[in-house]
Amino acid sequence: MSNVNFTRIKNFINGEWVEEKGVEYVPLYNPSTGIEIGDVPLSSEETSLAAVDSAYAAYDGWRKFSVSKRMGYLFAMRQAMVDKEEELAVSIAVDQAKHISEARGEIRRVIEIFEAACSIPTLMQGEFLEGIAHNISGRVVKQSLGVFGGVAPFNFPALVFGWFVPYAIGVGNTFIYKPSTQSPLFMQKMGNIFNEIGLPPGVINIVHGNRSIPGTWYENPKMSGVCLVGSTPTAKKMAEACGRGGKRSMLLGGAKNFLVAMEDLNWDVFIENFKHSCYGSAGQRCLAGSIVAAVPEIYDELIARVLKASEEITIGDAMNPNIYMGPVISAKAKANIENYIEIGIDQGSKLLLDGRNPEVPEANRNGYFVGPTVFADVTPCRRIAKEEIFGPVVSIMKIRDLDDALQLIREQKFGNGACIFTQNQYYTEKFISEANVGMVGVNVGICAPHPYLPFGGIKDSHLGTDKVQGKDGIDFFTQNKVATIRVAPPEGVTEDGAKKAVDKSVRSCVAS
Repeated sequence: MSNVNFTRIKNFINGEWVEEKGVEYVPLYNPSTGIEIGDVPLSSEETSLAAVDSAYAAYDGWRKFSVSKRMGYLFAMRQAMVDKEEELAVSIAVDQAKHISEARGEIRRVIEIFEAACSIPTLMQGEFLEGIAHNISGRVVKQSLGVFGGVAPFNFPALVFGWFVPYAIGVGNTFIYKPSTQSPLFMQKMGNIFNEIGLPPGVINIVHGNRSIPGTWYENPKMSGVCLVGSTPTAKKMAEACGRGGKRSMLLGGAKNFLVAMEDLNWDVFIENFKHSCYGSAGQRCLAGSIVAAVPEIYDELIARVLKASEEITIGDAMNPNIYMGPVISAKAKANIENYIEIGIDQGSKLLLDGRNPEVPEANRNGYFVGPTVFADVTPCRRIAKEEIFGPVVSIMKIRDLDDALQLIREQKFGNGACIFTQNQYYTEKFISEANVGMVGVNVGICAPHPYLPFGGIKDSHLGTDKVQGKDGIDFFTQNKVATIRVAPPEGVTEDGAKKAVDKSVRSCVAS
């Protein structure tokens, strides 16, 4: 992709592209080649506050639009994404280096999220209670809150946009979105779509930069809440700041996910899902399989099969349809993953497959590649079994039985996802009931819920009250307003009189 034009990333505020002067710009690289393809502004606090002002000014008019009119904009945005699906996918494959097939899948999933969000008129319907007392009823209505801000990670620039923005604006809020400086190209495409469909200025704003951008949100009275997908340390700091500022928060953190292999698994199903879970997106996703826990009956065979499958993974440019796995996001990420490989060796785990310095095409020699890496005989106390590596590194662990696996999952500080591979209904139901995570998979390697259902973990994988998408998304972006209503008959008409009049009308109707 060395022929990609150099792109200066801009902010999108009040419906206009803004190039900020006098601030630092950081390089934007194509991870497949290591070539600089653009630069990204570390925007000033003044620019962030300008985005807040824009969203705040747009809010009152936007929330007063009929729900059907807001849905019209969601439909239009969804259709524009369908029309530009390949262009959007390529933008992700270039700067995030997700393999083009997976980038297409990410765009399709966001389109599905928009389709689910278009059910907002049903999902945000309120409640009514008649007869609380004499002539008194109660009503609950869901209303928008105001301006929300969202911080996205590098690994899913489109998906996280889908988790936050359609639900936020669909119920009547306005939004400020801060993409990762490592993968901003997708949102540059989306800003153009906002204008193409005639989205009112200020409803969605895009600001690039570092942590100083959300730093302007926590104490700002014009802001109502903050969303994040990122690391657990970042999520905890943001939770504290949101608490001090009285802001709602929906913060998704790190993960360390188990694939539990029981003695009755279907090998073909397991191996195919293992590859997708552990090596898809180069292991850079919050639901990637990291620990494979196998019972003794199949432990040796599992190692042999996993090793064979891992050795067959092809590595190269994310735009090459003939390879399976692209690079990791940056030279820093590559160095961090390789450091964990050294830690695994030093702590006594058995390195069966070393992904450092994999063979790649000449054009990709300067890219940030780590190949499939497999450790065996890993014990729970070792760092590669406890800490999030965020790369294609697999730790194989021997467990005694299902109860042993469940205990290991309970002891993990993270609680994002866990999957079991079995044909046994008892194992299945016990795992669903007792696995101490927010998302469970059975014979699947990525236990990501469909957009109609909430997505999110527990423990250190999720801070805040609500998860993303589905009814949780509606609840987070709305507040319940309760009305208590007393009615009385018009002046000069007693309740008995009114009742008699109705009775007489009914009798005459029946008599006729």
